[in-house]
Amino acid sequence: MQTIASVSAFVTNFMEANQNVSLIFMSSEGPVFIGGQEKLGIYSVETGHFEATRVTEGESSLEVLASSRFLKTKTREAKEQYQIVMEDVVASRRSAVRIVPGHLYPGPCPFGYVVLFATAETVGRHYLPEIWQAMRFVGLLPRRFYFENFANGVITYSLFFPSATDDQVHKLKRTIMHATLLKETPGRSALLYNNVMQSRISHECGLYLLAAVKFVHAFFPKEQYSREYTGVHKVLEQNPAAQRKLETLYRLCMKDLLSTERIYQLISKRPALAEQFYADFRKIALGEIEPTFNKELGTSIDAACSDPQDRQILRMFLTFNESVLLTNFFKPDIPGAFAFRLNPAVALKQRPASLYPEVPYGIYMICGRDFMGFHTRFRDVARGGIRLILSRDKAMYERNFATLFDECYNLAYTQQNKNKDIPEGGAKGVILPDSCWSGRKEGDGNALIGMTSQGPAAMRSCFINYVNALLDCMQPEQNHLYSGHMKKKAEILFFGPDENTAGFMDLGADIARERAYPYWKSLTTGKSVSLGGVPHDTYAMTTTSVHTYVTELLRELGEDECSITKFQTGGPDGDLGSNEILVSKDKTIAIVDGSGVVYDPHGIDRAELRRLAKMRVPISQFNRSMLKPEGFLVTVEETDVALPDGSKYLTGAELRDSFHLSPYATADLFVPCGGRPNSITTDNVKKLFHADGVKPKFRMIVEGANLFLSDGARVTLENSGMHVFKDASTNKGGVNSSSLEVFAGLALLPEEHNALMCYNPRTGQAPQFYQDYVRQIQEIIIENAKKEFKAIWECNKQGIKKVDATRLISSASAKHWN
Repeated sequence: MQTIASVSAFVTNFMEANQNVSLIFMSSEGPVFIGGQEKLGIYSVETGHFEATRVTEGESSLEVLASSRFLKTKTREAKEQYQIVMEDVVASRRSAVRIVPGHLYPGPCPFGYVVLFATAETVGRHYLPEIWQAMRFVGLLPRRFYFENFANGVITYSLFFPSATDDQVHKLKRTIMHATLLKETPGRSALLYNNVMQSRISHECGLYLLAAVKFVHAFFPKEQYSREYTGVHKVLEQNPAAQRKLETLYRLCMKDLLSTERIYQLISKRPALAEQFYADFRKIALGEIEPTFNKELGTSIDAACSDPQDRQILRMFLTFNESVLLTNFFKPDIPGAFAFRLNPAVALKQRPASLYPEVPYGIYMICGRDFMGFHTRFRDVARGGIRLILSRDKAMYERNFATLFDECYNLAYTQQNKNKDIPEGGAKGVILPDSCWSGRKEGDGNALIGMTSQGPAAMRSCFINYVNALLDCMQPEQNHLYSGHMKKKAEILFFGPDENTAGFMDLGADIARERAYPYWKSLTTGKSVSLGGVPHDTYAMTTTSVHTYVTELLRELGEDECSITKFQTGGPDGDLGSNEILVSKDKTIAIVDGSGVVYDPHGIDRAELRRLAKMRVPISQFNRSMLKPEGFLVTVEETDVALPDGSKYLTGAELRDSFHLSPYATADLFVPCGGRPNSITTDNVKKLFHADGVKPKFRMIVEGANLFLSDGARVTLENSGMHVFKDASTNKGGVNSSSLEVFAGLALLPEEHNALMCYNPRTGQAPQFYQDYVRQIQEIIIENAKKEFKAIWECNKQGIKKVDATRLISSASAKHWN
């Protein structure tokens, strides 16, 4: 182990310098000493450089990616095998293992097998220690072992076994694939990783525990350790604002009650019990027993732990097992991520309605090596987008991770209330890339995955593995998964665009088509026109609904849009932000997006905003010369920021995150077109009032971004006299468009769909049918928005708050569709 660790560290040093590394290991045929058993192993390392300094994402040719030394020294037969595995990795964005008969390689040992493993999931690391542990686990020692990296970040491992059996190499293949999914975050998953590497638990058990720990952290009933909370919450039933404050305080207090570190430490110290948990899970997942809480193991937990909370933490592993109805964990072809279809009635058993008002129809938890995700839906057939949540630093990642399921649930619940005009229920998916950053620049040596988990290449990889894992469960028979616990109920999911995934909708459809999913045309929505999609951003579907509320409100108030001022979050690089800029006629005084803040009290230059919106670039690219003397542009990269009013900020990022609460944030209209959930809550809503604490800084808020305001904040603002229109009413245009896009994909025959809904925008014009259909969708969105606005307005005249009117309409609509 010490030798392997030293060799591994040596190789890592050269890889971090973006150099080509070639490692060769050769083993003696027999023992080193007469009468002994140990063989002699020799390592040889050669370094060099790549001719190609930058390669395209889809490049797979060895002539471009390999070093000149590799191309000169490898035989034609070997290069053929390398080329095949390279193409597999580039196409799938995940690890690949090929078992090649030894006779296909020329040489003195045309027997046995060659195991060729390749991966791009490296983000600054390789798998030498894992490969050696996998071979030890199976009981194999290679006669030769070749390690080679390539210009696109792919690493290959060629293992020669002249005397291995077919069973041994296939067991090694599965073990290697399992090993690549392990994690080793210090103080957390590293505890399980070390147990696997020391053979205290199996690879499969380690992977099961990685997922189970995430389940325990997400679903542990922390509120049970604050009984007073439930009682006080009930007392405050007539004071929603106070209830929301209490809930915020509760979440802050409970965040550290159950850390992932504690769960990992607890289970890693009990490997024997962990293996029993895994065995129970295996029996349920493979259909050997029904999903039940294993009382016998519960008794074992009681005997092993004296601390009551430790007992409950470990019992949650059994709750996880009980909740699993379907999983791809035992798919013969090891998946790139594991999906678990959970029974919501078990996962959310006895949880308070204040946190989870309604039990969903289905919950999926998806665990990949470099990401975690959920998918929640409230009806069998439900619609909603997939959100990819980025974290600019580890502190933000921790916050995002701690609230990931709650964010998914709340977004899906909002979607359920939003889907009034369509028969589908509400759904939402979330993907959280891991907290892994490298000091190297993005694209610097890894074209497939990148050098940061937050970069475009890594985001694409996460999305691919997320979708593939769910498709596994949507096609259980084809993937040899046990689905008996689902009681013959097929899983049909739909995915729409949301934050950071709008550009992946074609990719999702292509993946489904390649996997022969029968409804691939309707799996994703907001696709490009070449696939018969109706892109939300191109046709401003969501903005059409949001802006209709603005114009209807101004009509009722007798005001001209050109005469009002507006504050906007979400910039010209996003769907909502860019289209809001393009369709509006107001005097916009401030825009905040991920790149920074632009402010001009006299109105930001409209022509410059339109230029950015049409180019879909962030506000940081605003031409400063277009600002008036009192205006300013601050980007997130800036430090020691001083504003005209004398306020100071350490960084531009700090200003961006709080600018909507600053004294500058005052206008007639506020339209949030982007931003994190609960950016305005009962805790900070007072900052949306002037110094007197009575007069609000905005007269109107029309929500474009989901959950930007908490319910408590909405009530406070509406009580102050502000007109507040809730997200569940305003931004339903996108999902209405998606529903009708799916309808076309399902209703038309393939040849009709190709002729009437698909075209190449570079070479041709949209078919007349497509143009008419898109126009009708837009007209339906506008009509639905006007009708609901009118209903809310009439309710408000009768003394019902607008926010409450939205809830009442959603409830009545849900009963209608049911």
